[in-house]
Amino acid sequence: MSRTRIALSASVAAAVVLTAAACAPQPQTSATATGSASATCTTNNPSLHKSGQLTVATDSPAYSPWFDSNTPANGKGFESAVAYAVAGKLGFGQSQVKWVVEPFDNSYAPGAKNFDFDINEISNTPQRAQAVDFSTSYYTADQGVLTLANSKYATATSLGALKDARIGVQVATTSYQAVLGELKPSHQPSVFNTTNDEVNALQNGQIDAIVTDLPTVFYLAGSELNNAKILGQFGYDGGAPEEFGLLLQKGSGLTSCVSQALSALKADGTLAKITDQWLSASANVPELKP
Repeated sequence: MSRTRIALSASVAAAVVLTAAACAPQPQTSATATGSASATCTTNNPSLHKSGQLTVATDSPAYSPWFDSNTPANGKGFESAVAYAVAGKLGFGQSQVKWVVEPFDNSYAPGAKNFDFDINEISNTPQRAQAVDFSTSYYTADQGVLTLANSKYATATSLGALKDARIGVQVATTSYQAVLGELKPSHQPSVFNTTNDEVNALQNGQIDAIVTDLPTVFYLAGSELNNAKILGQFGYDGGAPEEFGLLLQKGSGLTSCVSQALSALKADGTLAKITDQWLSASANVPELKP
């Protein structure tokens, strides 16, 4: 995952649609997952952490545009809306969804989980998949590069032009590997605990650019920095975008159920509507090639 931790702001990123009137999907009346071919995909699935309840995890704080007002249960923000939409396809009403806190680094560690699935911009990587299950993808994201408008790198149009730049990334994210693998910088990337720390380092001249997932780059450029410039986007691992998946305990009996729910949300257009509502399209952001 190109994991991000960003501060809330009263302003709204121009490129990220944050509709305040949005609400969680309405409860489903059926106990069986819509579009599911499996009789086990019900609110009484024996694999549930608690029968009759869907326990969903994410980190805290939970930031925009993925969540809104640090309140995952309000149904606002991209990942909150996705979680409730999946819950609805599985037959759970909004009141049957319980949110718990799971630190990002802990989510993909081996062992038993105190949740049914975790939604937290977690990239499905082969290494992580050895310890946990992932659903099919609910979002694909390229890496974005953000600098200041007055930076000497503000005119960079290729990854090669950033070779000597001091790049900042967040700890335990795939952005770090993306920088090493695609930018191949002459300086080791600076690693920060939070995106707030990255923003401060950029403003203080400690780093020249931030690399993180594109939706967060949009948010930072529009809400957290007054003189930011988005240089462009690039793929990781052979040019492929990152795939965000719902994370489940290894061998969970719910994995196929949530994947089927996501497939149904894609097929009926719900996932596309959620994406359009809460995340900006990236079509106009230039691609940074080597």
